[in-house]
Amino acid sequence: MSEPTPGALADLPLREDLRGRSPYGAPQLDVPVRLNTNENSHPVPPAVVEAIVEAVRAEAGQLNRYPDREAVALRADLARHLGHGLTAERVWAANGSNEVLQQLLQAFGGPGRTALGFTPSYSMHPILATGTGTAWVDGRRDPDFGLDPWRVADQVRELAPDVVFLTSPNNPTGTALPLDVVETAYEQARGIVVVDEAYAEFARPGTPSALTLLPGRPRLVVTRTMSKAFTLAGARVGYLAADAAVVDALHLVRLPYHLSALTQAAARAALAHADQLLATVDAVKAQRDRIVAALPGLGLTPVPSDANFVLVGGLDDARAVWEGLLERGVLVRDVGIPHHLRVTAGTAEETTAFLGALAEVLAAGGGAPATPTTAATPASRSTSGQEQPA
Repeated sequence: MSEPTPGALADLPLREDLRGRSPYGAPQLDVPVRLNTNENSHPVPPAVVEAIVEAVRAEAGQLNRYPDREAVALRADLARHLGHGLTAERVWAANGSNEVLQQLLQAFGGPGRTALGFTPSYSMHPILATGTGTAWVDGRRDPDFGLDPWRVADQVRELAPDVVFLTSPNNPTGTALPLDVVETAYEQARGIVVVDEAYAEFARPGTPSALTLLPGRPRLVVTRTMSKAFTLAGARVGYLAADAAVVDALHLVRLPYHLSALTQAAARAALAHADQLLATVDAVKAQRDRIVAALPGLGLTPVPSDANFVLVGGLDDARAVWEGLLERGVLVRDVGIPHHLRVTAGTAEETTAFLGALAEVLAAGGGAPATPTTAATPASRSTSGQEQPA
C-alpha cells in the first residue's frame, strides 16, 4: 500500500477532517502463509474458472457499449440465491460490499447526520462515514465483545443516529448477533439499521440471519459479499437485501454504470455454480474450529467464532507474536486490540503452519500468554476505531 507523501499532502487544501488520517489497508507482504485479510484460501475450482472465462468472453465483444445500468439479471440471480421471497427489486449490487455500504451512507447519512457502530467492529464503517461527511459515534460493547439488546436499545434511543451498523458475524471478533439485538435496535431507531453479514455463510449451525427479519421492516438492510464464501475477493461483488424503497434511494447516489459488464458476467457465472464455490465453506469452518480447539493448549483464549477467522486472546505482547510469526513466514492481523491478534482460517496446511509457528514463538518467549487473560474493554481499545496497520 503506497503511503501519501507528507509534505505534498500537507500543502493541499484537504478537508480538515481527513488530515492526519491513514488509509485503510492490511500489509501486503510476500510470505508463504497469508492469513491476515480473511480471504478464502481455496482457489476457484477449474470448472468455475472456465465458466467465468466463457461469460467474460461473451461480453468482451460488446465492451464498446455501456453495461446494464441496473444490473437487473445479476440482481435477479442474487435474489434467487438468497431466497426468503426476495426479488430483483429488493436486491442491490455494487463493487464489493464496501461500495454498497458507502452508497447507503451517501443516501441516508451525510453532513449533519450520524452513524452509530459498536467497535471493535469492521473498521471500514467509520472510514466510510468520514468519507461521506457522516458523524461517527462509537457504541459500547460488553467486556466479552457481545452486545446486550437492552444496552444497544438504550444507546440507539439516546443517540438517535440516522444509520445504525450491526455486524454479524462481527469482524474482528467473529461473534454472531442474536436476532433480538437487531429487532430491539430497529424498534428504537429512527433511521436505517444495516446488518453487515459478510461472513454469514461461515456461521455455526442454528445461527439465524437477519434476512428473516426483513418483512415488515422497511428501514432494515442486510449486506452480503461474494468475496469470502464464494472465493471471489478479486472480483469485487457485494450486494444487499432490503425494502424496494431502499434500492430506489440508492439509485439517487450510485454512479452511472457503476458495475461493469465484465463484473456482472463473472458474478452471474459464479452464482450459476454456487454449489461448487460454497463447497469450501465446510473445509474453512473445520480449520477455524481446529484453531479454536488448539489455542487453549498453548495457554491462549480464542473468541468463539462464526466467521472464517479467529480472534486470539491472552497474548502478553501481541506485537512481538506478530513479528515472530512473520519471521517464520506466517502473516496474521494486528487489529489494535491489546493482547489479541486475528488469524484467518485457511487450508489445513496453512493452519498447521500457523499453529506450529505460534507454538515456536511462544516457546521462545516472544509474547508469552498474558496472566490473567482478559478481554479488551472499550476503554482499552485503540481510540481510532480502526484496525491498526501491522
